[in-house]
Amino acid sequence: MKTYGFTQAIVMAIAVISLLFTACSPEEDVDIVDQPAKISDEIMAQFKDLGFDVSDIAITQGYDLLDPALESGNYLLESDIIITPDNLDKMLQSGIQHTGVVGEQYRTNNLVRGLPRTISVIGYTGGGNALDSKMRTGLQRAINNYNNLNTRLNFTLTFGTNYQVYDIVVYRVSGGGGGSAGFPRDGDPYQFVQIQSGTSNFSTDVVEHVITHEIGHCLGLRHTDFFDRSLSCGRGGNEGAGSVGAIHIPGTPTGFDANSVMLSCFSADEDGEFGRFDREALQFLY
Repeated sequence: MKTYGFTQAIVMAIAVISLLFTACSPEEDVDIVDQPAKISDEIMAQFKDLGFDVSDIAITQGYDLLDPALESGNYLLESDIIITPDNLDKMLQSGIQHTGVVGEQYRTNNLVRGLPRTISVIGYTGGGNALDSKMRTGLQRAINNYNNLNTRLNFTLTFGTNYQVYDIVVYRVSGGGGGSAGFPRDGDPYQFVQIQSGTSNFSTDVVEHVITHEIGHCLGLRHTDFFDRSLSCGRGGNEGAGSVGAIHIPGTPTGFDANSVMLSCFSADEDGEFGRFDREALQFLY
């Protein structure tokens, strides 16, 4: 699961550095708490070797009632990324290496199948997980971003609480700013997009940016700078390919793409729109 957040002058697009993630349900909060005593020095060193910031590393606890995939016993890093022990092993074995500034759009091994296809999206309005008015506007703009592409995906948007029947559910959780999502499963988009409550402290354009970014993950896009997070975040390194893969999308360039909506971190003055090569990547895939 990927997350997006804000640190100092940088807003962390898919990763919130130094903010602790809390998963919420309509009825209760289920905290993910920092438990450094349960994380060995060896594990910490392995994540450091992969380029992760381990200052806020935690072990996920409990269960998110909206998103059952958020299980106990996984590692949570940079308030952004949930990594299973199995994925950690696979990242350590990855042979992907980059020298210098190399930036392209990347996808996972899994994509949405069954094209042409309509993707139904619901903005959740129930209890403490309800999207606020700025988030609802940002979500509508994000859906417009995708429908304005020349692809075989068509997105519909509804607001309500009957989320079980929708392909993508966008809902609010506690946190300083940003969001989280995962990658496609069995040919379907990842179902759950979490938007942290503090995101609404920023402009509607930033909210649009965060939601557009997270839906990109649901469709299989990885961070444009997954191989060197410091390019957009100021720190961090290679996320590794892991079990999900990191496959270059033809037609997108080498060189750092500063305009990509899929960069790991974002600034507070984002316009919420796709960069040119984000559009070309999605049009190539879909």
